[in-house]
Amino acid sequence: MPLSPEEEAAIAAQKAETHTTARATVPGMEAHLYTAKPVLDHGFIRVIDYMGDDSAITQAARVSYGKGTKAVSNDEGLIRYLMRHWHSTPFEMCEIKLHVKLPVFVARQWIRHRTANVNEYSARYSILDREFYIPAPENLAAQSSTNNQGRGATLEGAEAQRVLDLLRDDSTRAYDHYEEMLQTEGQQGLARELARMNLPANIYTQWYWKVDLHNLFHFLRLRADTHAQYEIRVYAEAICEVIKDWVPAAYAAFEDYRLGGAQLSAKGLAALKRMLAGEDMDAEKAGMSKGEWREFEGVLR
Repeated sequence: MPLSPEEEAAIAAQKAETHTTARATVPGMEAHLYTAKPVLDHGFIRVIDYMGDDSAITQAARVSYGKGTKAVSNDEGLIRYLMRHWHSTPFEMCEIKLHVKLPVFVARQWIRHRTANVNEYSARYSILDREFYIPAPENLAAQSSTNNQGRGATLEGAEAQRVLDLLRDDSTRAYDHYEEMLQTEGQQGLARELARMNLPANIYTQWYWKVDLHNLFHFLRLRADTHAQYEIRVYAEAICEVIKDWVPAAYAAFEDYRLGGAQLSAKGLAALKRMLAGEDMDAEKAGMSKGEWREFEGVLR
């Protein structure tokens, strides 16, 4: 289970508390507060706090107070305009703080998005739990032959079982040695900050991650993409389910223009115009490399 009974009880106690506030709240997000959304085998995301809503975005764009006489449709149109023309500042008026439990190797990818505030569980002060990410069989794949960063065909049968056994055995052995080094019965034991270096990258860590909506959308555009690594993509997809209940108009614009949209290079745009005019095109005629042409065809499909 992603959460222990003690953690579940603490969350229930938090949700039972009521507070009076004059700030904007969103019913959909209030329902998400503190609730853990399971991800992978032991991970989760949960909303700790948030600030702003769709109105905060349009209010910032207009630099005005209150809704006045404008209709909701005007707000949606303005948000779509801001998204379409890459206006970032109004989206920065909304913020969210998440509690995330994730494998260390996923955290190392995630932390490359340096536009957030992060506070991670410290293995210098505390002992990490015996929890490791072990992929489901359908997520075991060979190295891609065309993409150095991607996966190829799914491993099957004896080969898949061999890999799973290695992952489980290595994780267990490493943690056994970690515990052994920390033991203090009749010995000093190794310092926690040194003992942790023996642990594998699939062990779970946790952090609080606070980010504004503009930078969150950038994170989701990359990590919720179908080409992103599965283990980080499922976290991004879980966050998407939360964000659409927080800022529905902004998320709909993001989904349309970023997640569901595509960007063409000048060569790609020129090639598309020639194709629409009836000309047969290939990589050489378009002045593209084989990789560029493959990606261009992928967009058109």
